[in-house]
Amino acid sequence: MTQDELKLAVAQAAIAYVVEGEIVGVGTGSTANFFIDELAKIKHKVKAAVASSEATAARLRGHGITVLDLNEVTSMPVYVDGADEITAQGAMIKGGGAALTREKIVASVAQKFICIADGSKLVQLLGKFPLPVEVIPMAHAVVARKLNSLGGEARLRLKDGQPLLTDNGNMILDVHGLQIADPQALEATINNIVGVVTVGLFAKQGADVCLLGTSEGVKTLVF
Repeated sequence: MTQDELKLAVAQAAIAYVVEGEIVGVGTGSTANFFIDELAKIKHKVKAAVASSEATAARLRGHGITVLDLNEVTSMPVYVDGADEITAQGAMIKGGGAALTREKIVASVAQKFICIADGSKLVQLLGKFPLPVEVIPMAHAVVARKLNSLGGEARLRLKDGQPLLTDNGNMILDVHGLQIADPQALEATINNIVGVVTVGLFAKQGADVCLLGTSEGVKTLVF
């Protein structure tokens, strides 16, 4: 199966976790886009969605799905999103799509986080995928130095030769060369650096379920 076929398979499987008549949180990225397209087929069964990025909100609205501001929502049963890496314990690296802060915020409101990913995203040790860190623009240099002191190499993410800006107007530092043996501890350490908005480690509050697309079918990991 191709990677897109695996992403489609897990997106279809995730529909079973959508609670009829309720609000669903939706993530950002290529796998989440497959889920949005599948969600559109049952849009009459959901009350509305909360999006983790402007791009996701636009795709949802394009399908005629009502999008609510998170400030209007007190709780939601599920949040569905992909991962750049995930461990067998449910800790994740996210932020390849530069939406890590909003993803973490929306996920925090949901009762259950459903991660959808192809089998290549399951790893024993996080860090091969560069760890994204969203930072206040005026602090990117000082934060980069502090991230480098943790053993990685922080690089400013660029787009068309210019610093990429998130939906929040901030910058992204991608930290290369880490081997993350204790994701929760590193998440706390980086989040405590002044100038950091958030780090793309989802460990303290990781996935509750991972639907993993493999050549043998969709495997369900429960954490």
